[in-house]
Amino acid sequence: MANITGSFKHFDVVLIPQYFLSVISVFILFYFTNSIISNLENDLFHIIVNSISDAYLQVSVFVAAVLLIFYGFESIFGINLGKKLKNGGIFQVPVASALGALPGCGGALLVITQFTTGNISFGSVVAVLTSTMGDAAFLLIASEPKTGLFIMILGFVVGLISGWFVDYTHPKSFLVPKNIIDIKNTSNYIKTNNLFKIVWALLLIPGLIIGIMVAFQIDANETLKNNYFQNTATLIGFISGSLLMIFHIIASKGIIYKKTSLNGGTFFERTFLDTNFVTIWVIIAFLLFEIIIFFTAFDLKVLFSNYVILAPLIAVLIGFIPGCGPQIIITSIYLMGVIPLSAQIGNAISNDGDALFPVLAIAPKVGLLATLYSAIPALIFSYGFLLIFE
Repeated sequence: MANITGSFKHFDVVLIPQYFLSVISVFILFYFTNSIISNLENDLFHIIVNSISDAYLQVSVFVAAVLLIFYGFESIFGINLGKKLKNGGIFQVPVASALGALPGCGGALLVITQFTTGNISFGSVVAVLTSTMGDAAFLLIASEPKTGLFIMILGFVVGLISGWFVDYTHPKSFLVPKNIIDIKNTSNYIKTNNLFKIVWALLLIPGLIIGIMVAFQIDANETLKNNYFQNTATLIGFISGSLLMIFHIIASKGIIYKKTSLNGGTFFERTFLDTNFVTIWVIIAFLLFEIIIFFTAFDLKVLFSNYVILAPLIAVLIGFIPGCGPQIIITSIYLMGVIPLSAQIGNAISNDGDALFPVLAIAPKVGLLATLYSAIPALIFSYGFLLIFE
């Protein structure tokens, strides 16, 4: 009973003041931002506002919803995947491929950890790096669930075949580290600010409602029209998207390409950090696309339509870049209709997400070779899809 009473006292003292402070801060921010947007007549400024708003309302809110469900289930039904992988025997490769095919980089990082501790084969590393799509998978699943599921299944199958082929054609101990290395610190995470999380959650609810309206082709600005705010839906999207960028910049200490959440923290903290990370890269993609068109009147869609044969190759090469940021940009411009699905497939198979960082740091030869191996099926399947279906 004493513990319950103590919890309520903590709630009264800490959460209620922070909640009211958050609500007041949001209203003040809305008022001043609305005044600036309404009175500033500048085409470039409005392009920036609309791009940030669209990125949040069309992408971020759905990514957040998917992450909450995914991380929530993961938290409830958590099992020791590392132990199962170590004792997997012939099933190491399919388990590794399945873990890589899961959205995000957590499964891939787990497999890499087991390899660097000498518990699994090099073929399992090739399988997981081939099947993983990293955080870009959340973006694709949120926007095009059927396409996302198709690429997850394709990634698993390609990873499985690649991993088994490598294990069959290479010695059992091929490139396995001689020195056992402990990299448990990959599960570290940034402890999040309560005030930021409250503001984030407050904005997510109306943002998700507006995002659903936009998805069903409903004019949200017209529906929410009132005498106090001009273009309310756009205003909510712009403020929310801008705050998510700020939250990520603070968490990453200015290193925007740094992913601030791996496997640590509560499922809500992981959702908060990962959504912010994905958002900043989606906004970069949206802004690049719109600003290039604004200043040059050059349509990237026309470029890739005329030189579609190069799109998969370019996407595969970008997949070589470590980290999830560039891959999120590729997925964003695919969703914008700039590049074909074949290019998205090539990038999904060739990219390794954040899982490549620990391999390059600990065993660079392993990382480089595994990445090159994944390029072969990436080119085969992307160009195969292009020639047969597109």
